[in-house]
Amino acid sequence: MRSAVCHFPGQRAREGRVMTGQAMNRASAKPFVAAWCASWRKVDIDAVVAHFADDAQMRSPLALTLTGSPTVAGAENIRAYWRKAYGHIESADLKILSWSFDDTIARLTVWWQLGDTRASEFMDFDDAGRVVRSEAFYGK
Repeated sequence: MRSAVCHFPGQRAREGRVMTGQAMNRASAKPFVAAWCASWRKVDIDAVVAHFADDAQMRSPLALTLTGSPTVAGAENIRAYWRKAYGHIESADLKILSWSFDDTIARLTVWWQLGDTRASEFMDFDDAGRVVRSEAFYGK
C-alpha cells in the first residue's frame, strides 16, 4: 500500500509501505517507521490503528487530558481516542528526527517533530509484528 512521503534524517524522501504478519526486527523497522509516519502525515487513523493488536495499550499525556486516564486499552478504543484528538485535522507535517530498534525486547523508539512540538514514542511488538504497547512523551 502506498502512502505519503516521509523524510528520514540524512536520506532522500521515501514512500512508506504497510507491513503486516511478520515479526518486527531491525530490517522491518525502517519501512514500518516510513508507513507509520506517512499515515500520520495524512492523519489516516485507520491505517495507524491497523498496526495495533486488538488488545493493545497506548499511553499518552494527551489521553489523560481527553479521557481522564493516561492509558487507552484496545485497538477500537485507541481508534476512537485518536479520532477525538486528531480527527478534525486533514494533514500534519510530521518529521522523523531519528529512530532506534531494540531486537532484544522488540521495541521501536521514534523521535519526531510536529511544528514546535518534539516527541519520542516507543512501540512494543508481538511475534506477528503488531504493536501491543506504546507510549508517547512530548516536549518543546
